Amino acid sequence: MAVHEHPHRSSGFRLPIFRRHRTAPASESAVSARSDTHTARAYVFASLRLLTGFVFLWAFLDKTFGLGYATRSGNAWIDGGSPTKGFLGGVAAGPMESTFHSWAGDAWADWLFMLGLLGIGIALVAGVALRFAAVAGTVMMTLMWVAEWPPARHLSDGSPSMSTNPFAEYHLVYAIVLIALAVASAGDTLGLGKAWAKLPLVRRSRWLR
Repeated sequence: MAVHEHPHRSSGFRLPIFRRHRTAPASESAVSARSDTHTARAYVFASLRLLTGFVFLWAFLDKTFGLGYATRSGNAWIDGGSPTKGFLGGVAAGPMESTFHSWAGDAWADWLFMLGLLGIGIALVAGVALRFAAVAGTVMMTLMWVAEWPPARHLSDGSPSMSTNPFAEYHLVYAIVLIALAVASAGDTLGLGKAWAKLPLVRRSRWLR
């Protein structure tokens, strides 16, 4: 509250005039806080989307060109190597052991796996078709989780398996992340999600969002 003096004509002294400062209503402050929280959440999900997309794209590039990380030079897909032979051929337990062995190294399995990595990676980085990417990615991650069947402690050659947790294995974590990104419409921030949703085909087929 501010005090302002006003001159009095007859007495020559000034009378104080009290004026009340306007303060923002509590409702406006609450709306502003909710808006800030929503913005922060949108950017967190967008960052998670971009990082996850890079994981899939990097896996595709490394297996295709043999960049020396998970795939050694000379074993790349373009050099005649198989992206699925080593992984599926090394399955040592689980309900799909024989099935995975029969798939290992088949051309259709290699192409499907690599196109899946590429497609999911591009969708996540661009922020489009997140629902489709979530479904495809969840199927892929679930199959890879089964391939590293939790009770299996070692692979067929006696080396330790990559699975170190009986349930919360990293493939399942990736699957949940993909679903969360689709539910949160994470492609709308730092992505092309809004523009993608306006396309006639996407508007007619909501599952393409």
